[in-house]
Amino acid sequence: MKRPKIVVVGSSNTDMVVKAARIPGPGETVLGGAFVMAAGGKGANQAVAAARLGGEVTLVARLGADPLGDQAVAGFARDGILTDLIVRDPDRPTGVALILVDARGENSISVALGANEALSTDDVDRAAGRIRSADALVVQLEVPLAAVERAAALAAAAGVPVILDPAPAPDGGLPAALLRHVSCLKPNESEAERLTGIRVTDAYSAARAAAALRGLGPRTVIVTLGTAGAVIADEAGTRHVPAFEISALDTTAAGDAFTGALAVGVAAGITWDEAVRQAAAAGALAATRMGAQPSLPTRGEWVAFLASAGRGSA
Repeated sequence: MKRPKIVVVGSSNTDMVVKAARIPGPGETVLGGAFVMAAGGKGANQAVAAARLGGEVTLVARLGADPLGDQAVAGFARDGILTDLIVRDPDRPTGVALILVDARGENSISVALGANEALSTDDVDRAAGRIRSADALVVQLEVPLAAVERAAALAAAAGVPVILDPAPAPDGGLPAALLRHVSCLKPNESEAERLTGIRVTDAYSAARAAAALRGLGPRTVIVTLGTAGAVIADEAGTRHVPAFEISALDTTAAGDAFTGALAVGVAAGITWDEAVRQAAAAGALAATRMGAQPSLPTRGEWVAFLASAGRGSA
């Protein structure tokens, strides 16, 4: 099988995770259990997810010239990710995320962006050839918007599908110029709500939010709903894709596993519906394990999970 070529422009962090009975309120201390330090960052997570599921992945990112950056690059290399377009910044540290996970697997995250804040349009321009020859581009919003907009414009001009994970969702909405270049906008419930003002609580309200977001420019909108599955809205209409039943341990990178798998499917030329079904399986698998990148499944695990669930294969 020809490996689909995917370029990911985005963040790379080191995650420091504490598992506790519940997430503390303001001024409260909750004694936790397990502590895990693992590679993370939405861009890096999505790149690793896509690579483990069979993509030929290039990551465009900035890391500090520090031990955490060294560890991240070594990890990317082990997963077969092309790292020649990662910039090592001598003036800023590698980004760090502090993550609390409760007994249900839900999480609360705070990020110190570090070198991610310095990713520039020049960094993206150095990747222009790789972007133009890709089968899909994946971007998020943990790096400067100017870099995201430049990458999306390069891809769209070359006819490359652009998948935007609008996380963290900005209060003022997304620029119209960016949305015109987006093939697929993939928010979760809270992001869809922030971008539209529509409270998303179920598939019906997600469909309303997805329709509103499509009106802003993206040809396809996929609103993920966690255990309630996902809603797809495109020119063919709106439909609901159910989730896989699992016992969640940590949902930290489940959305990134979904996005990475979605990119692999779209880059391979399958339908959005099939790509979302396969992406839901990858997200479900990731939620059964602790940590961000350590939780991301391999292609073999992904194929076996789909087969065991009786919902086809990847």
